[in-house]
Amino acid sequence: MASTQELIKTAIERFQAEVPALAPLKLVFELELRGRGDVQMFRVELPGPKISKAASTEDARVTVEIVRSEFNRLAEQGKVTDYRRAFESGQIKVSGDPGIQKLIAQVVERHEQRARTKKVH
Repeated sequence: MASTQELIKTAIERFQAEVPALAPLKLVFELELRGRGDVQMFRVELPGPKISKAASTEDARVTVEIVRSEFNRLAEQGKVTDYRRAFESGQIKVSGDPGIQKLIAQVVERHEQRARTKKVH
């Protein structure tokens, strides 16, 4: 089974492959994985990704919280629409810099609109 850091790398690479406009984004974020009374914290630096285990990240602009089992499922087989659904249903919570959150949401929204347009034609 892949290590947590390998899963994080896989998730980021798959997301960036689907939404290439996000690949050059320079961002440090904190990833909080929750599971059965345990919380694991990771510092993720983009581009890269550079991933390290961290108790708290002072330079993180955004914090992403997700239940470990849901993260594992998304990392291994999730598409952008799956991430959006998880966010909209509260399974993924994001806090921090609202400008960064808005930027990512807009890029993902444009990607989904282009994908829908391609299907129609």
